Amino acid sequence: MKNAYDGTLNPVTYKDVFSALIQAMIADDPDVFYLDADLMSCMGTTKWSAENPGHSINCGIAEANMVGVACGLAAAGFKPILHTFGPFASRRVYDQAFLSAGYAHNDITIIGSDPGVTAALNGGTHMPFEDMALYRALPGCTVIDISDTEQFISVLKQAKDRPGVKYIRTTRKNTAKLYESGTETPIGKGIVLREGTDAVIVASGIMVHESMQAAQQLAKEGIEAAVIDMFTVKPLDEELLLAYAKKTGAVVTAENHNRIGGLRSAVAESLMASCLVPLAYVAVEDAFGEVGPQDYLQQRFGLTAEHIAEQVRAVIARKK
Repeated sequence: MKNAYDGTLNPVTYKDVFSALIQAMIADDPDVFYLDADLMSCMGTTKWSAENPGHSINCGIAEANMVGVACGLAAAGFKPILHTFGPFASRRVYDQAFLSAGYAHNDITIIGSDPGVTAALNGGTHMPFEDMALYRALPGCTVIDISDTEQFISVLKQAKDRPGVKYIRTTRKNTAKLYESGTETPIGKGIVLREGTDAVIVASGIMVHESMQAAQQLAKEGIEAAVIDMFTVKPLDEELLLAYAKKTGAVVTAENHNRIGGLRSAVAESLMASCLVPLAYVAVEDAFGEVGPQDYLQQRFGLTAEHIAEQVRAVIARKK
């Protein structure tokens, strides 16, 4: 794995990456079809879509109908990729995704952008803290929380040919660069970004960067924490998780999601069945979102490197 993390912000946005990627994917595979719910301008695809009506549809602000259209396309042999904001890609369309896609065995890829606090100034109505929990409950569904633009490219290329419903949550903005150009990140496999012997931080999405920052701070205190980018929340890489749980004897999860139903729950279920070690978490408590800049919201909901470091210290103390 080509680790390129140095703590700096990647100048390339996910929006820019997606715009170029969807065009390249359709050029390479004519069966790929792109659908959006009146948010093409938010993903940089407006001009291209207007020039390629045979491979894209703006379904308007009718997200449930968009899933139905996608399922019809899938039944006809196409490989639909859908995009809308996270709350509309999850709770608003869940019945259609469950029945018309999952139950009916129509293979579709759903992108939910700006999940959790990354919705920022769009406010609490646009902050899904429950989207992974919903899709983890859908049989056969693959649930992914993207942490890097190179990972986004790799995952989307894999997802188009992967059976079942694929739910991919990603911001549209900049995040820290984690991987070198061309890095492949296989779906279902966690990625060890940092070795450690005292605890392991299992993170996803924007919290991978925060976890790396926390691990660097802890190292100055003599605490060596491993960091795993567990971007595939379902199916979870249990083999890697259990290996590091046994190696370090302490686990902390970090996610931009409600503490119930997401990464923490997936990790806890696995550990409870196979490896009982102290477990702590950094996640949103039982709360709705609110309006604010992302840095404020991360402080407000406890989604920072310092919060992670606090939990690592606490879970290590429980080992004694």
